[in-house]
Amino acid sequence: MRILVLGGTWFLGRAVAVAAVDRGWDVSVFNRGRSGSTPDGTRAIQGDRTNVHDLAKLAGRGPWDAVIDTSTSELAPRDVLAGAHALQPVADRYVYVSTVSAYQGWPAEALTESSVLLDAPADADADFGRLPDGWKGPDLHYGRQKAGAERASVAAFGPDRVSVLRPGVILGPGEYVGRLPWWLRRAERGGAILAPGEPGRTIQPVDVRDVAAFALDQAAATTGGAYNVTAPIGRETMGGFLGACLEITAGDGHLVWTPDDVLKAAAVRQWTELPLWRTQAGVWNIESSRAREAGFACRPLSETVRDTWRWLSEGGTPVAHPRWAKHGIDPVKEAEILARS
Repeated sequence: MRILVLGGTWFLGRAVAVAAVDRGWDVSVFNRGRSGSTPDGTRAIQGDRTNVHDLAKLAGRGPWDAVIDTSTSELAPRDVLAGAHALQPVADRYVYVSTVSAYQGWPAEALTESSVLLDAPADADADFGRLPDGWKGPDLHYGRQKAGAERASVAAFGPDRVSVLRPGVILGPGEYVGRLPWWLRRAERGGAILAPGEPGRTIQPVDVRDVAAFALDQAAATTGGAYNVTAPIGRETMGGFLGACLEITAGDGHLVWTPDDVLKAAAVRQWTELPLWRTQAGVWNIESSRAREAGFACRPLSETVRDTWRWLSEGGTPVAHPRWAKHGIDPVKEAEILARS
C-alpha cells in the first residue's frame, strides 16, 4: 500500500503514519512543517493545503492507493474540497476523520450513523456556522465545519471511494487536548478528588492507536461508508476510568463522588473543568456496532490509561495547543466544592 497522510506529525495523524510504517506500507506525510516531527520511515512533503500551487505539487508526487485526512477544525470545508479535488485523480480512496460533533443531535440525543448531520455545504468557508455576538445557545461551529468537510470529501471522490470516521473522544499517548493527562496528574497529586456524577455512568473514549488502525483498514477497504468510532455503550464507566487513573499512578487519592446538580450549582464547566464529565443524554450514547462489524477493535480503557501514564512518566510531551490550558479545575475551587459536599 502506498498512502498519503494529510498531517502526520502529531497525535492521530502521527499514530496513523507510524502504524502504516509498521505494516510495511509506503507512507508520505504532507503538512506545513510547523509542529511535531516527521515519523521515522515516512517521506515528508511540506506545503500548505490552502495553497493551490502546493496542492498541485503534492498531486505530482502521487499516485497513492489512499489518502488519510486527519485535518483539524481550522481547515474550512472548501479547503478540504479543493485538496480532495486535487488528489482525486492520483488516489484511489479517501479516508476522512470527522467527529460525532457533526451530528445535529449531539450531545442531546442517542446517535447512529443514520442520524442527521448538521447543515454545512461542501464549499463552506471558515466562518460558516460561527456564532454571532451575544449568542446564548450551543456552539455548533466546529460540528458544522466537520460536517461540511465530510460532504467535501464525498463530493470530490464519490461515496464508494470515501470512508468517514466519526470518533467521539480520542485518548492515548501523545494527547494534546489534556483530558487524560490532567486526570492522571490529579490522581498522582492525591488527597480528596472531586469525582463527577456517579461511578456507573457509561463513557465511550477510544484509544488513538485503535482509531489509527481502523483508518488504515478503511484505506485498504474496497467500499465506502460512514462509521461511528467509539467504545461500546456500557462497557466503560467513569468509575472504572478514574479508578484506573488512581491505580496506575499509585497515589494516595480517594474519589469523592459528587452529584451533577451540586457541580452545576458550583458553576463547574462541563467537559473541561472535570474532563469527560457532561450530563446531556446523548454524550455517551453513540452506537458504533457498524465499525466493529467492519473490524474496528477497541482496547480496554485501562490499557489506554496505563500507556498514557508510561508516556508521561518517560518525559512525553504533547504538541503545544491552546486546548490544553482549558482542562482541569482550579485546586481552590475543587477544595471549596469538596468542603460543601
